[in-house]
Amino acid sequence: MRSADHARHGPRRAHDSDDIVPIQACAWPGCDCPGDYRAPKSRTALRDFHWFCLEHVRRYNAAWNYFDGLDADQIEAIRQGDATWHRPTWPLGARASATAAADGFDDLLDGGDEPPSPPASPEREKALASLGLGKDASPNEVKARYKALAKRHHPDANGGCKRAEERLKTINEAYSYLRNSDAAH
Repeated sequence: MRSADHARHGPRRAHDSDDIVPIQACAWPGCDCPGDYRAPKSRTALRDFHWFCLEHVRRYNAAWNYFDGLDADQIEAIRQGDATWHRPTWPLGARASATAAADGFDDLLDGGDEPPSPPASPEREKALASLGLGKDASPNEVKARYKALAKRHHPDANGGCKRAEERLKTINEAYSYLRNSDAAH
């Protein structure tokens, strides 16, 4: 059965569906061979195909140039779009800092069931002050504030600014102290 099916409809290819496709003649002018191999008709119609025999699909593909007729700027635009699958992107921090300021990231949580705050100590109060929080801040508030400040002051989001980098170090030290002190309680 397979050989009779093969003789009537041509060889099966991995991209073929289960539906049997009738044999087509090669689209090359003057060729009477079966057109078993597809090739896109143009750059703008990549899902519309010519069907060729093996010899002619090789010749067609060797001569076909996707970028034919495009200038260097158009080719570069396609190349850059391919790097991100033609989806929009933004530089790190470009939208986050504006959104954070507009949304008031000081209170990211709606409340809910939060663990109680550990007892206040001078070191804890200093660390909380570094994050801009009061002495009664909960661990969830500390974590949320840390994330917002770390994103805002990260060097990649601030063009490598040394002042922002130093502020991030202070934020990291304060959060590290608070996280360890909260875990001890």
